[in-house]
Amino acid sequence: MTEGNLGTVRIADDVVAVIAGLTAGKIKGIASMSAGITEGWAKRVSGKNLTKGVDVEVGQVETAIDLRVIVEYGVKINEVCQILQQEVKEAVENMTGLNVVEVNVKVEGVEVKDQFSKDQPKEEKRVK
Repeated sequence: MTEGNLGTVRIADDVVAVIAGLTAGKIKGIASMSAGITEGWAKRVSGKNLTKGVDVEVGQVETAIDLRVIVEYGVKINEVCQILQQEVKEAVENMTGLNVVEVNVKVEGVEVKDQFSKDQPKEEKRVK
């Protein structure tokens, strides 16, 4: 990435992924990151601590980020995702100096809080 009298600096993909994941976790309306089935398998087989729901491609001066998220029920998904894109872009650019060319967001689910199930009457058990 950066060359100087002392050598080069290269930022690892995992560093960008961690920054993006931590930033996403702070966004109001994002319930959690979503691990795909392949990622879940890879974690079990390899034992590696992969960054959940974040895929990145890092070049010499640019990076592209893909996020898979679960949103909270009741939020305006398009607004939350636009905020997420902007916050992740700013955080990665500020911390790494890389130019973020894309922040793609895939909403893979909606989390419903327990309060919704409390509002509904409980079913009586059929057997005692």
